[in-house]
Amino acid sequence: MDFVSIRVITGDVARLADFYEKATGIPASRPSEDFAEIRTGRATLAIGSARTVPLFAPGAARAAANHSVIIEFLVDDVDRVHQNLAGLVTDFVTEPTTMPWGNRSLLFRDPDGNLVNFFTPVTPAAIERFAR
Repeated sequence: MDFVSIRVITGDVARLADFYEKATGIPASRPSEDFAEIRTGRATLAIGSARTVPLFAPGAARAAANHSVIIEFLVDDVDRVHQNLAGLVTDFVTEPTTMPWGNRSLLFRDPDGNLVNFFTPVTPAAIERFAR
């Protein structure tokens, strides 16, 4: 088994895909107006329209209702990325902070209110955990 993606359900795929393209610098694949993907070397952030939910199970997911999942991206320099996001992100939850487990993290909310963590390993143990 291999974990390959997480899917966020939204009422506006284009808006959310545009946001993640700008935030990550990665172009989104957009095979339809109801679906987009931001593919990294490790995993994929899938963005699905609320209109697709009935294809799985009616009522199984609701757009902009996440209060338990954090979408995380490994970045080279979280402090530099924080500066670059200044005009894009309107809801920073925390400024870059070094966590007890060795990652320097920046938490913010995307346009649907999903919590996003951009982080950089900074301690030797954290750097080792993310070495390819």
